[in-house]
Amino acid sequence: MAGPCELKRQRRSWAEPYKIKVVEPLKMTSRSQRERAMVEAGFNTFLLNSEDVYIDLLTDSGTSAMSDRQWAGMMMGDEAYAGSRNFHCLDKAVKDFYGYRHLIPTHQGRGAEHILSQLVIKPGDVVPGNMYFTTTRFHQEHAGGRFVDIIIDEAHDPTAAHPFKGNIDLEKLRRVIDEHGAEKIPYVCLHTTVNMGGGQPVSMANIREVSGICREHGIRIFLDATRAVENAYFIKTREPGYENRSVAEILHETCSYTDGCTMSGKKDCLVNIGGFLAVNDDGIADAARNMCVVYEGLHTYGGMAGRDMQAMAIGIEESVESDHVRARIGQVEYLGEQLMEAGVPVMRPIGGHGVFVDAAAFLPHVPADQFRAQALAAALYVDSGVRAMERGAVSAGRDLDTGENRIPKLELVRLTIPRRVYTQAHMDVTAESIIDLWQKRSQVRGLKFTYEPDQLRFFRARFEPVGADKVLDDGCGCAASQSEACAASRVS
Repeated sequence: MAGPCELKRQRRSWAEPYKIKVVEPLKMTSRSQRERAMVEAGFNTFLLNSEDVYIDLLTDSGTSAMSDRQWAGMMMGDEAYAGSRNFHCLDKAVKDFYGYRHLIPTHQGRGAEHILSQLVIKPGDVVPGNMYFTTTRFHQEHAGGRFVDIIIDEAHDPTAAHPFKGNIDLEKLRRVIDEHGAEKIPYVCLHTTVNMGGGQPVSMANIREVSGICREHGIRIFLDATRAVENAYFIKTREPGYENRSVAEILHETCSYTDGCTMSGKKDCLVNIGGFLAVNDDGIADAARNMCVVYEGLHTYGGMAGRDMQAMAIGIEESVESDHVRARIGQVEYLGEQLMEAGVPVMRPIGGHGVFVDAAAFLPHVPADQFRAQALAAALYVDSGVRAMERGAVSAGRDLDTGENRIPKLELVRLTIPRRVYTQAHMDVTAESIIDLWQKRSQVRGLKFTYEPDQLRFFRARFEPVGADKVLDDGCGCAASQSEACAASRVS
């Protein structure tokens, strides 16, 4: 029988692989303050003031904490209008880790999407991809194309245990080619990992097979490489034959099967602003540089300051370090496992950049046309001050032909974890709030539009509860005068 010291040695706790040098105080609010803030924001978490948010899980885009090396690099910014030395540092980092020949810097990822779409998509084209992303699809449609979803069916089932739910369905891809012809397909859009599908990865085997089909038909592949590092980690841990390969090696191989990528550097690259388009084709690169000058800035800065490019070059190198990516994915899994243990319906397996709560299963009493995910995100903020975001019917927008709301199979609330920002204790508080909501889920009300923008409506739309004055009833049994103290106790 093992002694107490021996038993103690068997336990191995996990801790963040960094220490904290600078802190930013967080504001604690009462329930009544949050209710007022939610009304003022039109029940849209995007319209909340950040100072009214306790734990901000709205997005991992531009919200990461930079390292001491990155901050030091910021002091080495060469702000020359042309030929900044920081551009050459970034160019080298992209070549070394992603492998593409040409770099066109942009202010962020959607700048790269705009340039690529305008260059290669013609009216009447179709763009197959493994589930849409909001800004990507907008740029494709704005250029006259149509997005066609060719992701595997398991991606639309939150309970499916498939390890690579981001995979492209090869038969669906072949059918699109047969129906429309290769000449009508400017490129296949490959997302790694799939954001709207819960941060689900794509296997290397699938990437290789898709590449083979595209090469056979003369069709380009462009990678949405925003979270390709996380995808590489999942390949390392889930795909046989890659367990002894480094994340950097897997990332480089992933890119080798594609013709280029769009990148929002605000995710994997660990910076607060910036992105790039990277391509292998000389002609596309030349045309992209011309467009960059018109829409972004000179082709050697593209909307970024020199210091931003230096921070990104360093961030790219740090992003593939094994301790960093293991801790980044591990923190997401830590939150997801707590919710699963409590019976909260979430997208399984847990994805790379966040935990995605299945709002349709969470709120079956709320009709689909009352925006369940939007309602749940609003209710979570009211309950605890945790800000999440909707990834469902509001994000899906309206059908271009009928004008009707698109009702996607997945109605999700995304709890997006910024990199190197929060501790495990913040994840505990978040889990406790969601579990509490799960236990009183019948009190959550649906929403309806009071203002709907024409494009990308999830950013600026406003709502009000259906048949009630609150999206979440108090329901705690406290007297009115005690309600604020009760709310404070839940978040302290």
